[in-house]
Amino acid sequence: SPEIARFVRERYAAMTPQERVPIGAEMFDTARAIVFASFPPNLTERERRRMLCQRFYGNLFDAAFR
Repeated sequence: SPEIARFVRERYAAMTPQERVPIGAEMFDTARAIVFASFPPNLTERERRRMLCQRFYGNLFDAAFR
């Protein structure tokens, strides 16, 4: 709801950078774990990282690595 979105936005805005950075890092780690869990288990580490970047950054990743 708009009220919840406003509350969350205000809460993060009230935090110091020292409070926000660890929260952002933890959210990234959680997102990465969810994405890795969706990959086939037989991929190499390089393939997993490439697929992770493609999933997160889409066409930006492809354009940057051509």
